Amino acid sequence: MSNQIFRDSESDRQFSASWFTGRVFVYSILLLWAFICLFPIYWTITTSFKMAPDVMKGNIIPWVDFTPKWLGWRSLGLSPETIGIESTVREEFLKRFWNSAIVSVCSSILAVGLGSCAAYGLSRFNYRFGFMRNSDISFFFLSQLILPPVVLALPFLVLYKSLDLLDTRIGLILLYTLTVLPIVIWIMRDQFSSIPTELEEAALVDGLSIWGAFTTIIMPIALPGMVAAFILSLVLLTWNEYFFAALLTSSHAKTLPVMVASQTGSQGISWWSMAALSFAAILPLIVIAIILERYIIKGMAAGAVK
Repeated sequence: MSNQIFRDSESDRQFSASWFTGRVFVYSILLLWAFICLFPIYWTITTSFKMAPDVMKGNIIPWVDFTPKWLGWRSLGLSPETIGIESTVREEFLKRFWNSAIVSVCSSILAVGLGSCAAYGLSRFNYRFGFMRNSDISFFFLSQLILPPVVLALPFLVLYKSLDLLDTRIGLILLYTLTVLPIVIWIMRDQFSSIPTELEEAALVDGLSIWGAFTTIIMPIALPGMVAAFILSLVLLTWNEYFFAALLTSSHAKTLPVMVASQTGSQGISWWSMAALSFAAILPLIVIAIILERYIIKGMAAGAVK
């Protein structure tokens, strides 16, 4: 009996040791991955406080490798000593920031609205377009992301010139909506497919129309997926878009990515100004991601288990 108790206790100790070792290994990998993901943000923040020699030397740790200065933020009129006085650069930055916010938010909302309607139809009704069925149509939408943007440069330039949409916010909104729509349709189709059709059948029996069932029953359930699609559209595809913003705008509708890329001159690249601009551009996205994190997780996990 005592030998059995000894073996059981020894087995428990071995299990506890292996469990602890496994947990340490997992958390070590997670910490390493977190460091890899967060280091570019840390580098961007520290670079905005560096002088030119510190940037060239690659100094990383403030107050150890270098003394932080407000050089990058002063160039934007956002340092403590310049924030209270008039600054044309700060006005330009705010204008570009406002352009990016309007264009990206409006195009993402429009894409989520249109994409949700298309995805709902693909998940609930059977379509036939030539040899294409629902799955083929869904893949056709997603395949549009494979097309390189440079292929569309000349057609859109000619089209927008003829429609007088060059250097306009509405032109960028329409274009961004078109480019974001495929990924929204793909995400929302899986979201709607995970919702039982019995809910709509019960709503139709109660006297609701198809649109009534969609707006009052299905949309509230699919809200986490819609929020996740909105955030992905905003963060990954519209806010940081540079190619078309640089091609189709000149002064009035120019966005932040174009302003960030313009921090070059005869003296070289102003890394401190570019870093300050970059951090000011990604800060709203970080705040949005932290606030809406639970919606992102719910939306991306929806449809995984039916």
